[in-house]
Amino acid sequence: MRKYLCLQKNEFQFKSYKLVPIRDEDKYVIMQWRNEQIDILRQKQLLTKEHQENYFSTVVTNLFKQEKPQQILFSFLENDTLIAYGGLVHIDWESKNAEISFLLSTELNNQINIFKHKWDIYLKMLTGIAFNELEFHKIYTYAYDIRDYYFEVMYKQNFFKEAHLKEHILINNRLVDILILSKMNNG
Repeated sequence: MRKYLCLQKNEFQFKSYKLVPIRDEDKYVIMQWRNEQIDILRQKQLLTKEHQENYFSTVVTNLFKQEKPQQILFSFLENDTLIAYGGLVHIDWESKNAEISFLLSTELNNQINIFKHKWDIYLKMLTGIAFNELEFHKIYTYAYDIRDYYFEVMYKQNFFKEAHLKEHILINNRLVDILILSKMNNG
């Protein structure tokens, strides 16, 4: 298993769920999910196997060699099966803040109640890593306002709306808002 230099431990578990450093074996499944759900991502073009190979061999591999990587990516497992991936991205080590990244499998993403349950668990686990392990000051999301249930889970976990960018991005020929929700480490 790969190890992040910035983390004391590299596997985090809650009941049947685990966050482990992103696994090379997951790269093609992740590519498929990203291509299938491109409308909810900041990705502009479909990924190819060649692109994914290059990304994992250059960007991802280097994350494990850095004391302060710009992103900390995890494979999210349920009963040791990959169901999602994500992590902390756009990390600002000086200000101690990071953006939350999360992409659930396409099949599970299309089932709202299941999505909410998995997102809730993932957020709790990732918040623990960000605040307890890394001692970050703030974590946040930058998300398109196209799924109310996505934000509903965050509000229940005491995230607050930090910014609302009106009609900020064109998705499927429609201008949509972007919401930035944040949570501070007050503990």
